[in-house]
Amino acid sequence: MLKINPEKEFEVVLDIATKMCVAARTAPKANGLDSIVTAIVYGEELNKIREEMIRFGTERNLQYFIRDARNIEGKVVVIIGSKPKERAHGFEDGESEETVLKESTAIDLGIAIGSAVSIAKDLCVDNRVMYSIGRACINLKILGDDVIIAYGIPLSISGKNPFFDRK
Repeated sequence: MLKINPEKEFEVVLDIATKMCVAARTAPKANGLDSIVTAIVYGEELNKIREEMIRFGTERNLQYFIRDARNIEGKVVVIIGSKPKERAHGFEDGESEETVLKESTAIDLGIAIGSAVSIAKDLCVDNRVMYSIGRACINLKILGDDVIIAYGIPLSISGKNPFFDRK
């Protein structure tokens, strides 16, 4: 058997996306509370997200949403989001528990995203963290009603990273 350019196989990208989700899931969490939600999106589900990116970008005159929607066509995308935490412990005097929960939710998401993209980097897969994808997922409730913030990470195996030097 002979395989030409075997690194372009779809299953490889899906496997790496799964590993990225594992890295996000096992990333350290503030206050010991897990609020991270992950998903892998491609095909028809990704087309729904792309349509929402175009709709939202057009409605609010955000051209980068439209550019990003074109840029992820036919890709595999890892979505990482966070739900609000229900309780906290160890907050300091003068700080409200609500403030601690909001801050730690955002911090946890950042650590999870960093852990995920480090897997992609280590495996030499082109990627880029995109707010526009995450916002479309929030609008569509792709990760559920209670996810309050999300980002998307499209993946590509190609000769040049398609997520940079875009127009």
